[in-house]
Amino acid sequence: MPLSEHEQRLLEQIERALYAEDPKFASTVRGGRLRRPTRRRRAQGIALFVVGLVLLVGGIVLYTSSMWFLALSAGGFLMMLAGALLAVGSMRAGDAAPEAAAEAEPEKGGFTGRMEERFRRRFEQD
Repeated sequence: MPLSEHEQRLLEQIERALYAEDPKFASTVRGGRLRRPTRRRRAQGIALFVVGLVLLVGGIVLYTSSMWFLALSAGGFLMMLAGALLAVGSMRAGDAAPEAAAEAEPEKGGFTGRMEERFRRRFEQD
């Protein structure tokens, strides 16, 4: 349920007061995330994937001599999965920030932008 115009104005006033009172806290809260993914996190994910791949292949190659190597392969697969999720998740999270900023501002030429403008004009007349 969207906020009314009056509630939106009150919220904006509260935000401005917060920015004026404590800009450091406001910028931390405004970001939505406390920490952005870094290249190091991506590199860690890739390294974990490579180590998991080595364990998977090594466990399969050495499986003929002992059953423990099958468990080593399963562990390697899980490490590969975790590394892939870590690397891909950090890439997606880094790419999502510009998209979220673009979604915050509607397109003025698009259908939704025109509808929003009409809605605002209608309620600003009151």
